[in-house]
Amino acid sequence: MGLFSALLGNAGAVSQEELTKKYAQLLTEGEHIELGFKLVRDTFIFTNKRLILIDVQGITGNKTEYKTITYKSISRFSIETAGTFDLDAELKIWISSEVQPSIKKLFNKSVNVYEVQKALAHHVLNKLALSIFMPMVGV
Repeated sequence: MGLFSALLGNAGAVSQEELTKKYAQLLTEGEHIELGFKLVRDTFIFTNKRLILIDVQGITGNKTEYKTITYKSISRFSIETAGTFDLDAELKIWISSEVQPSIKKLFNKSVNVYEVQKALAHHVLNKLALSIFMPMVGV
């Protein structure tokens, strides 16, 4: 990720190995990191079980909030690809029945926004299918 993009707050991809090494203490048994992106100080991670948002706070960065969003609580999401003059792609995620997106993230050109969309679709749609069909199993 370039310094200019980082200063603008755009996300760049981070390797699974780097994220696992740094955030292994956040993962539950059987959980692994699939994708991760870093802003200037913040990080968001897609695991096989949830979305983890890491928000570094304050001037010194000593305080950090770790927020978990289960895939089943994501009601919808959208991506907007980068254009000729607009060099950033955007991800929006709505939680439950909120009218406005709860999460908005900008990605620079180094991130394949279609991979982000694919990971979200995989998890959100699988959780939706399980919630619909699991009650029928006991019938």
